[in-house]
Amino acid sequence: MKFSEKWLREWVNPDITTETLCEQLTMAGLEVDGVEAACEKFSGVIVAEVLTVEAHPDADKLKICQVYNGKEKLTIVCGASNVKANMKVALATVGGSIPVLPSVKVVRLKGVESFGMLCSAKELGLGDDHDGIMELPASLETGKDLNKIFETDDNVIEISLTPNRGDCLSIQGVAREVAVLNQTQRQKISLKRIKPTIDSTRDVSLEAKNACARYCGRIIKSVDASVKTPIWMVERLRRSDVRSISIIVDISNYVMLELGQPMHAFDNDKLQGTISVRYSTAGETLRLLDENEYEIQPETLLIADESGPLAMAGIMGGYDSAVSEDSTCIFLESAFFLSEVIIGKARQYGLHTDSSHRFERGVDPELQMRAIERATELILKYCGGEPGPVVEVEHKASIPVNPEVILRKSQISRILGIELDNVFVEAVLNKLDIQYRYEKNQWFTKAPSHRFDINIEVDLIEELVRIHGYHEVKAAVPISRMSLKSADKNQRARELARSILINRDYQEIISYSFVDPELNKLLKINDKTMLLTNPISPELAEMRVSLWPGLIKTMQYNIKRQQDRVRLFETGLIFQGNDNLQQKLMLSGCLYGNKYKKQWGIDNSLCDFYDLKQDVMSLICQFVDDSGVEYIAAEHAMLHPGQCLEIKLNGEKIGVFGQLHPQISKSLKLPEKVYLFEISIEKLGVGKHIQYQAISKFPAISRDIAIVIDDDIVLKDVSEEIKKSATNLLTNLELFDVYRGEGIEKGKKSLAMGLTFQATSSTLRDEEIEVIMDSILAGLSNKFGATLRE
Repeated sequence: MKFSEKWLREWVNPDITTETLCEQLTMAGLEVDGVEAACEKFSGVIVAEVLTVEAHPDADKLKICQVYNGKEKLTIVCGASNVKANMKVALATVGGSIPVLPSVKVVRLKGVESFGMLCSAKELGLGDDHDGIMELPASLETGKDLNKIFETDDNVIEISLTPNRGDCLSIQGVAREVAVLNQTQRQKISLKRIKPTIDSTRDVSLEAKNACARYCGRIIKSVDASVKTPIWMVERLRRSDVRSISIIVDISNYVMLELGQPMHAFDNDKLQGTISVRYSTAGETLRLLDENEYEIQPETLLIADESGPLAMAGIMGGYDSAVSEDSTCIFLESAFFLSEVIIGKARQYGLHTDSSHRFERGVDPELQMRAIERATELILKYCGGEPGPVVEVEHKASIPVNPEVILRKSQISRILGIELDNVFVEAVLNKLDIQYRYEKNQWFTKAPSHRFDINIEVDLIEELVRIHGYHEVKAAVPISRMSLKSADKNQRARELARSILINRDYQEIISYSFVDPELNKLLKINDKTMLLTNPISPELAEMRVSLWPGLIKTMQYNIKRQQDRVRLFETGLIFQGNDNLQQKLMLSGCLYGNKYKKQWGIDNSLCDFYDLKQDVMSLICQFVDDSGVEYIAAEHAMLHPGQCLEIKLNGEKIGVFGQLHPQISKSLKLPEKVYLFEISIEKLGVGKHIQYQAISKFPAISRDIAIVIDDDIVLKDVSEEIKKSATNLLTNLELFDVYRGEGIEKGKKSLAMGLTFQATSSTLRDEEIEVIMDSILAGLSNKFGATLRE
């Protein structure tokens, strides 16, 4: 929220500097994000009156103006199309300066001397309008310094509020805080009851009583809506980051900024019958003030008349019933909508307005009558008109009432660690307009309607320490001793997996737990997903059932930016089911591109399925014994049907890996060879217990064998049979060749393997190795019908 410091100081003006004010607000929880000058510096700029305008004899786009500066008549050459006689303008006099011109001088334009410059709002840093010179109100005194009119010595302060402090989304709210922090009085705008001069009213019906507890409406006739908004109001709006639109709209916005109550004005002549506050019905549409037509979703609160919807309650008004400069009769509304009804609704339509921002955080339920009277006062002052009586309809049962909160003196010292005397506590309660009575060392309190965030005892204690000053509370060492808990097994497994993958040149990412439903559909994720009720955006509307969508989107992002080698992993929760939600901790990764980083000594070579398998196996073997792990051919909707393996540990599935399905790669405009894996961290355990032994001092003996077996026999079965037949002297077994072709019978294959034997207590003899090799060959022959290749 942005606001003018001078505006704030009209409400409360403690004798402190801007820097001290900002520090106070920040320390009290209203964090100041920035302070800047209200406008850029200018000097020598005054109010002037254009007397005559003539065309320049030698330039079609220039005009020669005779301008009165309050003392003398000056000749000014101007190129603005909107300059006209009897117009009050901003004149930069010779010797003065403006943001776009450090020094204004006498210049000759096409043979005519110009003794100054007529300025646009943009040239003065007072707005973005540069289509023509700035037209000033005719009531301004000619010759008056514009610095005084626009109060250019002002500052704009921007504060960032936590969601529970919606009461400070107004000058009145910030002024309350400043007054309490400085123990000073603040200016209060008295409620002026506007006496009706006509009897015209419009009936109001609260159909959604649980959503709109109070609605105030008033008809004002004979209004001149074409009047220009006064400069002081335009500037206060601009400094609050609100654009001036028209006098009626500007007054509504001004009251919202001043008091914190959003308001809206309808053209009463465009309304039909009773105003009703109701929920939407199927098939309704509404064109809003942004001139876009919206299909109204279910459970959207509407302001409607007998012809249909007029506005989205608490969000934005409708275009067709909006006030224009031609309007002469308006219907002014001020209502209280419950925050839980408005929260998230604007975001569903891709909107965010000043009104929805306030209603989502909470508005004072007692402010509506005061706001409508204040707005009426300003409308009558600047636009004239004849006000009717205020129609106030309310449903008392739905109006929030702050509970009685007991504040115990003993709890103040226990929680804060400091003693606060009764005088200070009661002074703070008084300044915060909190009603109380003191009995037996405790205060029975009730917060005012605008402090809907005070509901329990610690809320009051927070208020006390805020006002006392957090910096005044001395740091102290905790009395109790802290004991560190060891990380749980999943955390330890997670850290081990991270370490392994980082060492294998993977990079960790963190993605949202929310995913795009369209991406889930494209990836053929058919699990029952949890749909979010109030998503951040339509693209993040489902909880993830796999980590792959986040990895794929990140890979897409990198590939589009010419990254030719991508290796990513992520650990995190997935969410399966809807009614019976299950959270599972998973580890997933993806890789694409060159096996190695580019270097002159190695040719480029794309990674393949077996590179992925090697990474997965290297990871798995750090957690469990290889003997219990199986890699079984499987099918997965997201993976290539011929390059997909399921990982089983002791017969239980713990993961899957393979190549991304070609159709999905094509749809996502990814390269063909993208590989993925996903493993359950919870089922991996915490890692193997590693046992160390001394390196043998004795030489190793190697033997190579080539056996011919049926083509459908897998290496895993062969390896297990060899290990079973060999003794513990076998220290290494590796496959170094697979051959099919000439000399090998069709349906057969040749496997060439190297075996390494080594003892820890003595040197092995050839005779011992021959006995072991004979046993191995016999076992392979008996089980697989294997023969030695000749």
